[in-house]
Amino acid sequence: MSEPAPARPSQTATPAAGPAATDPAIPLPRGFGVAMDAGTRELSDGSLFGGSPARVLRMTSTGNLALAQLREGPVRSAAAAVLARRLTDAGLAHPVPPGRAANSDRTRLEVTVVIPVRDRPVMLERCLAATSRTWPVVVVDDGSADPGAIAAVTARHGASLRRRDTAGGPAAARNTGLAGIESDLVAFLDSDCVPPACWIDQLAPHFADPLVAAVAPRVVAPAIQTSAGRYEQVRGSLDFGARPARVWPGSRVGYVPTAALLVRRAALDEACSGGTFFDPSLRYGEDVDLIWRLHAAGWRIRYEPAVQVRHDGPADWPALLGRRFWYGTSAAPLARRHPANLAPLVLQPWPAGTVAALLARRPAMAAACVGAAWLELTAILRRAGVPADGALRATLTAVRQTWLGAGRYATQFAGPALAAALAVPGGKTPARRWGRRAAAASLLLGPPLAAYAERRPDLDPVRFTVGHIADDACYGAGVLAGCLRQRTTVPIRPVISWRPLRITAAGQSKGPD
Repeated sequence: MSEPAPARPSQTATPAAGPAATDPAIPLPRGFGVAMDAGTRELSDGSLFGGSPARVLRMTSTGNLALAQLREGPVRSAAAAVLARRLTDAGLAHPVPPGRAANSDRTRLEVTVVIPVRDRPVMLERCLAATSRTWPVVVVDDGSADPGAIAAVTARHGASLRRRDTAGGPAAARNTGLAGIESDLVAFLDSDCVPPACWIDQLAPHFADPLVAAVAPRVVAPAIQTSAGRYEQVRGSLDFGARPARVWPGSRVGYVPTAALLVRRAALDEACSGGTFFDPSLRYGEDVDLIWRLHAAGWRIRYEPAVQVRHDGPADWPALLGRRFWYGTSAAPLARRHPANLAPLVLQPWPAGTVAALLARRPAMAAACVGAAWLELTAILRRAGVPADGALRATLTAVRQTWLGAGRYATQFAGPALAAALAVPGGKTPARRWGRRAAAASLLLGPPLAAYAERRPDLDPVRFTVGHIADDACYGAGVLAGCLRQRTTVPIRPVISWRPLRITAAGQSKGPD
């Protein structure tokens, strides 16, 4: 699994046309409800602002009636079904699928669990003990040094065993596990995971939506009482937080791991031709590649944090930072396959100008850039007939996000330069020297301190801040190492976005970009 450089040419199959590619307006099925996202705000005229990337959905009279129905309960009209799809596609709201009462016939739900493993019989024992025997389980031994130990654990828990004579990595092992499986759904589970007994039952109702290809639970780190373990609990690279999301590149949750993932088999067959579902040439990032191919084929991928699966994480700093480095090396190979998805930093001109002016200690220029950004956004909203009552707040939020993003980018790819600016800032006067130190410190310390204030970890701020900086630096070093090997700069090139906001009307048929 990898973390693409900020938050995806070899034998990758060309995505097939999924169900949404031919009809993007397929409504959300009856029986589904919607829950508004915590970041969605209602403007003074009833328009909705939020989503990821941010957008405004201008409500027509028909849309307002449909929204009132959705606030009262599940989808029960055609208009409400279309609006529910628009809201959930845009990230303004999230689908609430029918409960088990609507899917009580367990025989209609065919699931096979696939668990790849190599040389971890104790972890496999714990994983299988937590896995419900309701579903068939296929364990793939990826060339373990002691195959007898893996076979004994597998037999003890009534699972099927497939063995690879030589280790091919997680991608090859999962491909081996998928061979011959014909169940409607496939649950991927890593051997170092401990799922709750009903995790499949809780995720499966999402597949009542015919556009859903995969649903991921929240992957959380166990409580390890070391500083690295406590850091991992709040900054785990596989943990995307407590808010549900639609998963797609460039959004708040840009990918999900296959450490624990429930997938529609038909979606795998459509998105991955030739029977190669996971690219075995990718040692890390093979799951990101799969998720992005499913998205490119028109399928929806959901992140459902109400279901939590425990995943063993590093207990000490060398292991944690080493893992971050290796995750970073996947960015360049993924850039060969998905170059549009790997922007490490997306900048809007006016917020970027504001941050640059502040770092250069030019307050008047920074104020001018903020004013220009606010005026531009206000004009866009008014031309669309939307009230501009949230324009100033949105502008200041964009400046804050740009500052934090620039800080992480600088720490990842220019950490030594920041350290040099702190130690030897240059400048002919003390004021200039301290000004440069303050600018470097704001980039270096801003992101970890903001994360500390938001997440309140069980770790003192000094160790958390140092760990956060080391985390970003090691990940960035891995990205740079991968770029050198692949001879590409895509994962380290910032992108400029000239479109600050999307505005659509609830009655339009065009879905989100």
